[in-house]
Amino acid sequence: MLTATRTTTMLPVEDPDRAGRFYADKLGLKALATAPDGTRIFALGQGDALGLMPAEKGAQTAHTVLSFEVPDLEGEIRELEDKGVHFEDYDMPDLKTTNHIAVMGNERAAWFTDTEGNILCLHELSGDEA
Repeated sequence: MLTATRTTTMLPVEDPDRAGRFYADKLGLKALATAPDGTRIFALGQGDALGLMPAEKGAQTAHTVLSFEVPDLEGEIRELEDKGVHFEDYDMPDLKTTNHIAVMGNERAAWFTDTEGNILCLHELSGDEA
């Protein structure tokens, strides 16, 4: 069944070369292959993969497309900021960040975008959810 399969998350990117450098150099993902259509495939944890699929400008969505669960949110933020990743801050009625981090029940999260405008998230679970 599908619950026992590996998955590949596909993200639309205008410039696969530029996006590939971001995911390899800034996020530290390992490149696996480039498909005939130009999709660049990267390894994710637990055997899953990420595909950076060539797409026209504007194909990105206005919501989080991929979230990485991390054990030390502040440490990951510092490490990525040291590599030039810019984290977003929000001050809206339903979402407020302090030092880039929003607290939502047993989860803390921080958001950033890739070079193509895809919204990515780091999240850390605590308590019963961890």
